[in-house]
Amino acid sequence: GQTAELLDAALKAARRLPAPEWRQRLNDGAPRGAAEKFLSLARAQVLARGDGRGGGYSLETETSPAIDGLLDAAAALDRDLAALAEPLTGLAARLSKRLEDEAADLDSATRSRIEAMCRGFARRGGVTIAGWRAMLAGLGGGPPAEDTKTTVDWFAIARRDGREIDMGMHRHWIDPTAPFAEHVVGPAHGVLITSATLRDGTGDGEADWRAAEIRTGALHFARPAIRAETPSPFDYGAQTRVLVVIDVRRDAADQVAAAYRELFYASGGGALGLFTAINRLRAVYRQIARPLEEKGIALYAQHVDALDTSILVDIFRAEEDACLLGTDAVRDGVDVPGRSLRLIVFDRVPWPRPDLLHRARRAAAEAKGYDDMLTRLKLRQAFGRLVRRADDKGVFVLLDPGLPSRLASAFPDGIAPRRVGLAEAIAEIKAFLPQP
Repeated sequence: GQTAELLDAALKAARRLPAPEWRQRLNDGAPRGAAEKFLSLARAQVLARGDGRGGGYSLETETSPAIDGLLDAAAALDRDLAALAEPLTGLAARLSKRLEDEAADLDSATRSRIEAMCRGFARRGGVTIAGWRAMLAGLGGGPPAEDTKTTVDWFAIARRDGREIDMGMHRHWIDPTAPFAEHVVGPAHGVLITSATLRDGTGDGEADWRAAEIRTGALHFARPAIRAETPSPFDYGAQTRVLVVIDVRRDAADQVAAAYRELFYASGGGALGLFTAINRLRAVYRQIARPLEEKGIALYAQHVDALDTSILVDIFRAEEDACLLGTDAVRDGVDVPGRSLRLIVFDRVPWPRPDLLHRARRAAAEAKGYDDMLTRLKLRQAFGRLVRRADDKGVFVLLDPGLPSRLASAFPDGIAPRRVGLAEAIAEIKAFLPQP
């Protein structure tokens, strides 16, 4: 019947998409079909112009101006995607009609399966493919579409340990709070947005509240947001210390690893090591895992251990003297009260990486100190992991003497970062933290 014909059409169209081993064919310069040819040309554009060539990050470049042949390949891919979207949309409609027509006869299990298939076809045909076609249309060189004024597009080669693992075209909102305000806040009767790190720490009260409104999308709300603040219940001056180590070369991997090892020894575990790059995290892990194990200190690491980040955090929380290495996902929003987290060591000042998305957002912000604002936020988020209840004590260590004084306001009032040598930092940790 018609449903079988639509399914056959969808399967036939899907065979034009990248097939197994497509990345190898791209490397060999032998793509098959319009999709692989488009990705091959996009990859060539990245390799010719890409940012990030010298580091361990992914390579990326702007989508325009397009290299020769790319626009023709995009048009061919768009036709293939249209040929796939049509039967998928038809299948979703047919299945939806069956749910209506046979409402009295379908058992619950069958109904659930049909509903799941209906949602899957609709999502792929109406969302995924539609998104790709919109990006391809943006390559045409004509007047910019409305969404291209609020989004940024780029090509990127994803790399891991120096190896290419993926290739694609990306689109992201320049200001993601705009759709949040429209689709989440707009229909709501009221919204409460709260966090200990919403405001910036410039010392200018109005500017700091303005930063909170920018971050939350309150500037897009129909009515001005009502501002409210509550003093912290914690005595950070008595419960914490912030130390900036000045005699460890941040570009010397052996020195950085040795610093992590000795600082973790000093606290007896219960330490969170934070990194701004995955390759540096892995390098430190390789050098300190065995020495810590010999001291009876367990070491876990995001991007090394084959466990979900939430599971790693659960283990770290449960084992009072374990250590954990991580990046952004561990830094933001993790709750580890008590002695399980009594030391945080940050490898570098967490400046935003100047990728294409960040540059587009900074240009749109038209505000001085945009990078400073983001960096203070990251430092505040990291420091906030230390004290989660009234009897917590903790030390925050930054292995980067390049911390500018204007970022010191990231820490609570009464907390002044002290610049010390590594030996002094180790002695301070031993003296300040209760020893097991």
